[in-house]
Amino acid sequence: MKTFTAVVEKCVETGLYVGYVPGFSGAHSQGDSLNELNENLKEVIEMLLEDGEPPLESEFVGTQTITVSSNDQTSGPQA
Repeated sequence: MKTFTAVVEKCVETGLYVGYVPGFSGAHSQGDSLNELNENLKEVIEMLLEDGEPPLESEFVGTQTITVSSNDQTSGPQA
């Protein structure tokens, strides 16, 4: 049994959950719920592994929070 880490995002336009396994070419899917996404990713990974385990192109390390100052640019340039 192998365990993979997936990155999951929610598309603001469609409301779908989108996931992919970093470094695992072709290992991506989507679903209406997190459970559906998990099942879809599992199915995709199992199909990809049927041809033998591909070498991972990279390894998931983690996430970082980046804080930047925000300048209000909505009013446009001032003369």
